[in-house]
Amino acid sequence: MSDTKQEFSVGQQVVFPSQGVGKITSISEEDFRGEKILYYHIYIEVSDTEALIPVDRAKIKGIRPIVSAEEAEAALEILGQPCEPITSDWKLRYQTNLELLKKGSIADIATIVRNLYNRSKIKELPILERKLYDSARKLLEDEISFAMGKDEKEVEQLLHDKLEPFGENAIREIKHFVKDDDDDFDDELDGESEERVKDDDDSDDDDSDEADARDDDFDDSDEDMDD
Repeated sequence: MSDTKQEFSVGQQVVFPSQGVGKITSISEEDFRGEKILYYHIYIEVSDTEALIPVDRAKIKGIRPIVSAEEAEAALEILGQPCEPITSDWKLRYQTNLELLKKGSIADIATIVRNLYNRSKIKELPILERKLYDSARKLLEDEISFAMGKDEKEVEQLLHDKLEPFGENAIREIKHFVKDDDDDFDDELDGESEERVKDDDDSDDDDSDEADARDDDFDDSDEDMDD
């Protein structure tokens, strides 16, 4: 499979949704069941790990280039925009935001951060949602930092400046739309709750799943967040 089209090159910064911003450190051809398969080696700094992703499945995984500075600015603007009233059912919120995270566009990630920040101003987030929020916010901060050439502290302040006025000014306007019926988060996610939010992202055929076995540890964001 040496003729597989390579969208990314060695040294390129990329976004791996649910994992973080990474760097292509190498591209290698390895044998799998007698077949030669090209793999991207992606170093994820935030977790100090390396993901091996088959080149022909990178798009399926949502791996994409870092956005432009203009797109990063647009994502920052999303943070300060009012959002529609959101459901108080945390399981539904979690699944909805998880799907956005898997899509992986910077606009989707900014929307997750804005919505969950807003919700946290009304009521403390359940454990899984808090982890999802933290992951989305870190991913957004890292990508904006790379895209705009700003350091981490500066980007953190930019996000805070966009979110905090929204939180202070808009909560009073939308709070009456939200009925708090989280039922104490169902005892803060007992084991049974966690089982009901399993990731169904890997619905590819068996051969593809086996060929992709090398990146299992980096595949399912549900499993990462359920730990």
